[in-house]
Amino acid sequence: SLAPVLANTDVLYVTRIQKERFASAEEYEKVKGSFVITPEVLTSAKESMAILHPLPRVDEISTYVDSDPRAAYFRQMENGMYIRMALLALVLGKV
Repeated sequence: SLAPVLANTDVLYVTRIQKERFASAEEYEKVKGSFVITPEVLTSAKESMAILHPLPRVDEISTYVDSDPRAAYFRQMENGMYIRMALLALVLGKV
């Protein structure tokens, strides 16, 4: 449960539960959907907290969270693209 720590959290980094890491489909099914970030989960979170995710998401963050100002994962994705572009340009001697 996130409830005990969410009120003191500055950054919530969410990632998917990786199916390929489980020995069997049954083990995965037991935990699938255990941690889903919804607007209701975020009611006790700080207004200044940032929610990050590497994307793409499966079902670990509700699409209703996308409009929350704390949802920073789309900005995270865009900034990551620019960083990768800059690194490629540097490696290829274009800078």
